[in-house]
Amino acid sequence: MTMNKYLVYTTYGWLTLSGTLHFLIDVVSHVLRGKHPPGPETTLYYGLNTAFALGQVVLGLLGLFLAWRAMDVVTALPVQVLTLAAGLGWLAVTFLFMGYWEPKLNVGIFCALALAALVLR
Repeated sequence: MTMNKYLVYTTYGWLTLSGTLHFLIDVVSHVLRGKHPPGPETTLYYGLNTAFALGQVVLGLLGLFLAWRAMDVVTALPVQVLTLAAGLGWLAVTFLFMGYWEPKLNVGIFCALALAALVLR
């Protein structure tokens, strides 16, 4: 159980960290530098990246909180399957709507960690 516990913490911690960094790099830094001119494309760019990153942060923080308070809930099969499904959904979004590789790598690592936690439960 100890290895699985650390794997669960790593999985949700990675999701929180990568989502936070994605938001800071692709939204906050672009706004501060004025990288995109005002317009519908810019609104869609910021909206997609904000929803993508903050969704990861919220699920990551929720997972960390639940792991800290009720590890048996987080390691239950339905929760781990939903976690992996969320990761696969984010991975699909990266391949369909994001042209750069960094989000694909971050979500791919999360999916690999979630799959390892599921297999080693």
